Amino acid sequence: MKTILIVDDEQDVRIIVRMMFSKNPAYRLLEAANGHDALALTKQERPEMIILDWLMPGLDGKNFLKTLRGDAELADTPVIMMTVKGELAAQAEGRALGVVAYLVKPFASDTLMEQVQEALKEKC
Repeated sequence: MKTILIVDDEQDVRIIVRMMFSKNPAYRLLEAANGHDALALTKQERPEMIILDWLMPGLDGKNFLKTLRGDAELADTPVIMMTVKGELAAQAEGRALGVVAYLVKPFASDTLMEQVQEALKEKC
């Protein structure tokens, strides 16, 4: 069973993503509503994958990623960025920060599942 951490300040988004995974028992889902809680959960639970929102109050997705990549024990954790920021410059910045996929909200559940499976296959 693979552990995936969903990080988004909007509860509705976390619920929707959780529902996308609900029929697949291969995944254990954790949730965090902000970057600070996400870092604590990542250090404690060591998820195999993080699905991360860019825009959050406090520690946003960009700074969460910088912190994650700066931690030698967590730096290789695959991250899928999900955001309303669809501009090419934002996507390039996300890639530069090491995201394995960049999904612009709203996105199809099939697209998310494909990206998760691809990233986890590469990690294993």
